[in-house]
Amino acid sequence: MEAARGRLVPDVVAEDLRVLFCGINPGLMTAATGHHFGRPGNRFWPALHASGFTPRLLRPAEQAELLAYGLGITNVVPRATARADELTDEEYREGGRILREKVARLRPRWLAVAGVTAYRVAFGDRRAAVGPQPRTLGETRIWVLPNPSGLNAHWTLPAMAEEFGRLRAAADA
Repeated sequence: MEAARGRLVPDVVAEDLRVLFCGINPGLMTAATGHHFGRPGNRFWPALHASGFTPRLLRPAEQAELLAYGLGITNVVPRATARADELTDEEYREGGRILREKVARLRPRWLAVAGVTAYRVAFGDRRAAVGPQPRTLGETRIWVLPNPSGLNAHWTLPAMAEEFGRLRAAADA
């Protein structure tokens, strides 16, 4: 796993997506496999399915199928680490700048950042909370989701799926 430290994982993106999901940064398992949210125990894929975004539970290796549902994945910070607390505020801010450029180019209807702390630092919004945000990036609305990492014990899978479902309802409206 240590050999994956610092590796980059390609985005799964296209123009005009319904939702562009944005992780904090790739974990070492994700970097080793090249599949977003790839660590066993990460709740992204189960929450995505339980909320109705996908008709079946996708495996990380099936991430390219997201494009058929109008969904994509990127990260705030591209550098792979074992834990998000290894990232610097400067990396988050630079990641936010790059993410704004990416959103301007791809024009998703929604940007869903999975991690409130990452969103707060990357976008300089110390008061942000999970849920829809008042700011937009051009025409793109923003929703902050809970971090689906298994390390985030504050959110259960059912609660996480409910929040993903609120986003799905807004994206389908």
